[in-house]
Amino acid sequence: MLLTATEIAMATGGQVIGPEVTCSGASIDTRTIEVGQLFVPIVDARDGHDFIPVALAAGCAAYLTERESLGGIAIKVDDTGAALTALGRYVRGRHNATVIGVTGSVGKTSVKDLALAAIGSARIAHANPRSFNNELGVPLTLINAPDEAEVLIIEMGARGIGHIADLCEIARPDIGIVTYVGAVHTSEFGSVEAVAKAKAELVAALPVSGKAILNADCAPVLAMREASPAPVITYGTGGDLQATNIELDPTLRPSFKLVSVGRVYDVELSVHGAHQVSNALAAIAAAQAVGVAPSEAIAGLANAGVSPWRMELSHAPNGALIINDAYNANAISTEAALRSLAAVEATQRVAVLGVMAELGDRHDQDHQSMTALCGELGIRLVAFKEPAYGVEVCADFAAVVAALGELDSSAAVLVKGSRVAALEELAELLLQPDAGSGPQPESEQ
Repeated sequence: MLLTATEIAMATGGQVIGPEVTCSGASIDTRTIEVGQLFVPIVDARDGHDFIPVALAAGCAAYLTERESLGGIAIKVDDTGAALTALGRYVRGRHNATVIGVTGSVGKTSVKDLALAAIGSARIAHANPRSFNNELGVPLTLINAPDEAEVLIIEMGARGIGHIADLCEIARPDIGIVTYVGAVHTSEFGSVEAVAKAKAELVAALPVSGKAILNADCAPVLAMREASPAPVITYGTGGDLQATNIELDPTLRPSFKLVSVGRVYDVELSVHGAHQVSNALAAIAAAQAVGVAPSEAIAGLANAGVSPWRMELSHAPNGALIINDAYNANAISTEAALRSLAAVEATQRVAVLGVMAELGDRHDQDHQSMTALCGELGIRLVAFKEPAYGVEVCADFAAVVAALGELDSSAAVLVKGSRVAALEELAELLLQPDAGSGPQPESEQ
């Protein structure tokens, strides 16, 4: 969105230092800032004010600051983080677009991506990049949305009670999607009941003229219909939108029949994993809620992609299938990934699993349940830096490669862990020509 320095100052309670200028969107990161954007220096582990000269050199049109001006066009504010929130709230008031909020313990980024594809087939739509779903990402998504956008899709994450409510106060969603509630981030929330309470804040914030889209296959989510001021659309078993005749092709791409309002449609997805069927149903429901016909939404889904490191399938030079699902991990998403691995046509199935973080008291229990599931599915488990799986632990990538041993076209390897494990780097390593091909001769000195 185009914003003048005067508008930004008015919205943030700031003062313009310098001549009038128009900014095109905003950024908090000098590594990705674009010419003409507003730079917002956030004070965190590092103080973003230290990077104002870098932002100016990169061509930012103006910048917020809590300090004295460093040249260029500055907008002096009391708190840059609070100013970003205020600016997001102001911009939301200027947008005429329908806003869709998406939350849940798992699946929210994929639903956001699929909804963008389904709705974008017929409407001008905009969504958070990657997982920009917190108090910084949500206002940035609103600020960076094009003026002509007809639908804004806003993923919303939470680390505690009240977080979703705060994001809703900024984004003011018209439609809300809740994907699933489970034991995720329980070290912060304490219980699944608390997770459900936090996610229900999205439903409670909807206007009576809106729509709540709820997963019928998750009891805590379905129960939110009682608290919704808006009409409810359900998806899943027994829902308003259902999937039947689900099949996976050899690369785990699902196809199914969509049953909606008494009609049946054939759906083919370009993303991987049976769990994406539920996510696709949510996306189609969102499309219907903004007036996109099922046929148009299905056409959009046929070419949809999802954010990086989510069930990415690649073949290594040795022929092995590498499944990179390393973006994040919890017991729910790891079980889905393991069942997807089990569905692959392979004679060797190996899961390289890192830590599933932020589980609190469930840490050992949930890791051990994944070990048991690997045994049930006939999957060999290689643990990376996490003893709770109860198997020998690999301390580095070299140890993982050695543990994998000889790989060839008969092998399929899943790589998954929480963000702190950074296992996407291992997935990339396994795609290199000399990785996973057995012991290598030592070079002579």
